[in-house]
Amino acid sequence: MEQPPSSPPPPAAATATAAPTPAPASAPIILSDSPPAAAAVAEPALTAAQKALRSKPARAPEDPDKKNKKLKDVEISFPIVYGTISFWLGKKASEYNSHKWTVYIRSATNEDLSVIVKRVVFQLHPSFTNPTRVVEQPPFELSESGWGEFEIAITLYFHSDVCEKRLDLFHQLKLYPEEDAGPQSTKKPVVVETYDEVVFPEPTEAFFLRVQNHPAATVPRLPPGMTLSSPGPMELMSHDKKRFDTKDHSLSQWFSNFSEADELLKLAAARQQVQAHIAKLRRQLSMIEGMPQQSRVISGPGQQFGHG
Repeated sequence: MEQPPSSPPPPAAATATAAPTPAPASAPIILSDSPPAAAAVAEPALTAAQKALRSKPARAPEDPDKKNKKLKDVEISFPIVYGTISFWLGKKASEYNSHKWTVYIRSATNEDLSVIVKRVVFQLHPSFTNPTRVVEQPPFELSESGWGEFEIAITLYFHSDVCEKRLDLFHQLKLYPEEDAGPQSTKKPVVVETYDEVVFPEPTEAFFLRVQNHPAATVPRLPPGMTLSSPGPMELMSHDKKRFDTKDHSLSQWFSNFSEADELLKLAAARQQVQAHIAKLRRQLSMIEGMPQQSRVISGPGQQFGHG
């Protein structure tokens, strides 16, 4: 964060109090706006010489209406994670530059998100130079340094065959650990991540064909009786030519695991804690019920909560 030494810190970023960790979204984000059908483009007429040079029949032009046809009763979802990772600078820390941090959005399984995301815009605090940062290729992230916590707006723009609507997300930058997490360390960062799912109902046929085998997508089986046309060259593009995933990211060791198996284990552990607490309360209730009548404290009318 660039700040003149003589000027006071900006009010919005002046607090050093740790903000509460954002809770995971309670419901998937549904984006239902699809792009309009593209207009058909007429092919130029071939001369007699061009026709004579052809040894194979020409491929029929694609029907744009069919390509942009929506698939009813079909949903495609992409699990995503957005958050921040911040490191305390230790001895290198100064009054206006105490932490280095990175804000990002990634696939929950660290697969390539550029299959749907065209660009991401990060809106930082106004005290930063050029607070609106645009990232047009993966990894969709940016790194900065500063001293204060503030809310970062994250806007996702999708490819034209995915969705015309943008998606606005908000994340609270957190630099300081919770009190029970111990003192700050230059080796252990403060990590805050939020899991969510972006759902695209009634996708176009072109979008479905393009991502049906992509590891970052959750693609259902087509309803009975629904058939698709053969995919064209764009739909057959390989995802192995360039690696845009975050599996080998320099910060991946700090990423949270949001796999289904991990979530099931957390739910099972929470259920055991609840059951143990219920059993403890039952034992206490049994002890109270077994006490002599005269030793019980019974509150009559007008004697509850200390009122006489």
